[in-house]
Amino acid sequence: MKKAFTFIAIALAGTFAAYAQDAQSAAAEAAAALSQAEEVPVAAPKPTYWTNTIQTNINFGQTYLSQWAAGGYNTITLAGNIDASANYAKDKMIWNNRLQLDYGTLYSADKPIYQKNKDRIYFESKWGFETPIRHLSYSANFDFKTQFGDNFKYGTPSTDGETEPTKEDWLNARTIQSGLFSPAYINLGLGLLWTPKPWFSLNVAPLTGGVVIVSNETLRDKYGMEVTATGTDGKATAWKPARFEFGAQVKADASWVINDNFTYTTQLALFYNYLTPKVEPRVTWDNKVFWKLAKYFALTVSTNMIYDPLVKVKDTDADGTPDAKGVQFKEFLEFGFTYTISHKR
Repeated sequence: MKKAFTFIAIALAGTFAAYAQDAQSAAAEAAAALSQAEEVPVAAPKPTYWTNTIQTNINFGQTYLSQWAAGGYNTITLAGNIDASANYAKDKMIWNNRLQLDYGTLYSADKPIYQKNKDRIYFESKWGFETPIRHLSYSANFDFKTQFGDNFKYGTPSTDGETEPTKEDWLNARTIQSGLFSPAYINLGLGLLWTPKPWFSLNVAPLTGGVVIVSNETLRDKYGMEVTATGTDGKATAWKPARFEFGAQVKADASWVINDNFTYTTQLALFYNYLTPKVEPRVTWDNKVFWKLAKYFALTVSTNMIYDPLVKVKDTDADGTPDAKGVQFKEFLEFGFTYTISHKR
């Protein structure tokens, strides 16, 4: 009996040993197969060369007075703004695009009509390709500027003195100041772009062609269009609807991003027309401060300054008609709702 148990134990031990050897061989073969297997390549993320941003603002203001001793009028203001950019960068080439749209209305109890207090369309596109010189690129710059609709100056309506002017009286007393494509400025410049810092760029375009369009005939004299006909008294009676310009343009852009909540952008542009060498350059200077106070609320301060020697903005003889050049300036301080959509590389 003892010999039988010994035999069985020896047989079981041999069987286990054989199984263990087989398992070890199988594991070794599997490891060898895995080591010889080809590695599956991991797909690299697709490169993105665009950086897109859309910032929207809606601002509302209201004033209500009831038996207010100091006087005044009930007012309502509503304004909207869209500032969108789409920038492309790959290797030695950049292409930056920016569209700014502004529109605002004002209603005051002293005038039973809605007045426009803000209206602007501005699109700019910059292309650049690096030269062998550091921070310097060949460039092409296109810009377009106009407004959405008619803007008026309101005079005092003439009435019988006993009744308040009606809406019709106010409409009859107004004079148009600008409109869609009245004026419109279109420029294309070729030159060099210098970007010594990420926040600053200087574009010098000695070859810049431009067109100034004034579609409204009554505004062509105000915006310096060329006279095509005169009356018997020698006064101009007709003007060309457009003026071609060829000259040099210089643009300086700066943008300071303090953090995600506070930014300041500015652009100074000068254009000198070779075709009218005795006329002073046209100057525009735009500034914008954006301060995000909360998640969906922001304070915006913007200014626009224009000096165009061909545009009549001052009335020197007090007849109500502008007849002299001058500096144009506009400033807005706004608080309201803001929302930003952005996609960064």
